[in-house]
Amino acid sequence: MKLENPPTLASELTSLPVTSWRRFARDLHDGRIEQICILSDDERMKCEAEELKQLVAEDVDALSAKSKKERFDEQSWDSLKSSPFYEVLREYRDVLPNDIPAELPQDKGVQHEIDLVPGTKYCVTRQWPLPRE
Repeated sequence: MKLENPPTLASELTSLPVTSWRRFARDLHDGRIEQICILSDDERMKCEAEELKQLVAEDVDALSAKSKKERFDEQSWDSLKSSPFYEVLREYRDVLPNDIPAELPQDKGVQHEIDLVPGTKYCVTRQWPLPRE
């Protein structure tokens, strides 16, 4: 449907003909829809936004209430006994550190390169072939 002047009042918008979701999706995909207007309940949206803000604030308060030390203590071997991965973790306990580091190790500037065939250079391939001249 093509309109010279899009409606500005809610009553005008609601009086427009209804289209099916399938047709709407097809027209949107094909690029025949240039503008979309969504009617919403402003009051309900404000209430939901407030509820979301409260939930986020509660989560931040709960997280800050626990200290880093308490969170690290919760990650002990005893706390992992109920985990389904406990047996695998115990099998490789010599690889895992006893103390969980508080931060990543300092970057020492070491970079590794693995040669699939020793002594060969790495192969650079282009995503698209260049045109022949």
